[in-house]
Amino acid sequence: MKILFLTPAPRNISPSQRFRFEQYIGLEEFKINKFTIRSFYSDWAWSVLHKNGYAFRKTMGIIGGFFRRFLTLFTLSAYDFIYIHREASPIGPPIFEWLISKVFRKKIIYDFDDAIWVKIASDANPKVANLKCSWKVSKICKYSKTVSVGNDFLAKYAEKYCKDVRIIPTVVNTETYHNRLRDQSNGKLVIGWTGTFTNLYNLQLITNVIQKLQKKHDFNFLIIADRDPKLKDLKYTYHKWSLKTEIEDLLQMHIGIMPLINSEVEKGKCGFKAIQYMSLGIPAVVSPVGANRNVVEDGKTGYWAEKDEEWEERLERLILDEKLRIQLGTNGREKIIREYAVKVQKNNFFLLFQ
Repeated sequence: MKILFLTPAPRNISPSQRFRFEQYIGLEEFKINKFTIRSFYSDWAWSVLHKNGYAFRKTMGIIGGFFRRFLTLFTLSAYDFIYIHREASPIGPPIFEWLISKVFRKKIIYDFDDAIWVKIASDANPKVANLKCSWKVSKICKYSKTVSVGNDFLAKYAEKYCKDVRIIPTVVNTETYHNRLRDQSNGKLVIGWTGTFTNLYNLQLITNVIQKLQKKHDFNFLIIADRDPKLKDLKYTYHKWSLKTEIEDLLQMHIGIMPLINSEVEKGKCGFKAIQYMSLGIPAVVSPVGANRNVVEDGKTGYWAEKDEEWEERLERLILDEKLRIQLGTNGREKIIREYAVKVQKNNFFLLFQ
């Protein structure tokens, strides 16, 4: 088969793309297919997209993206399937999706792993919210042959507009990449969080708890992100996210956290932070919101925590008990291998194209 992947970001940059489909198309089993990846943004434009300022460069990046998408329309006849991740263009109505489906009569596989129908804007691009046309998600679902989503919450939304909706969780490759275990007896204790600047606001939920625990226990607090959050009155170590050091940085953690606000946006999250922690034998403490309830089994593979007192009690329990960290970490690793690994989900991904 010949498959065209339409993506927002260039390859090997976006975590969503890397773990939703890029790691599958790199497998030997998929190489019988011919595929092309065409991103909306160039590397030049993507490098400043989430930074404040750079208005001219961002504008030129968007213009260039629309021009490339227009040229792509003339190549559609060469493909059997068009796989669209999130949307064909980040702003404007679903013109390209409509043309692909209705005019060129191509089969669309539509994939998303966030509640992208909710109208939001980042701090770096506050005026873009209205231009995103978040209402277009329902339209794209209607135009699609199949919709692939990361959890039950997203599936319930998509099922209102498409008959063929499939849940394929965001997974890791436990054999070639997330294939090491954290030694809980090694080094000074580290509690950590990883993510992008777009969801740093969730970390604010437990900064008071971390501060309180730092007064009682000797540990480091690690933040791995694409931007330093510059949190005041909180002692922490910041590591800029890098593909080359991603696993090494994560393995510094003895405990991983994933706090979430209980909102529609957060219910659309696929629990990927917890999946990464657990795959490396790192026990996770998470807010029981959305997919986190499925990924983390409370008391078995990690802990749920809602109120400040619960966060403090569960984190303190893990800080003080190395054997407990080892047991929960081992259980978590086993769960990821059973349910959230590439080798388990790859056939479900391949079946999208039948």
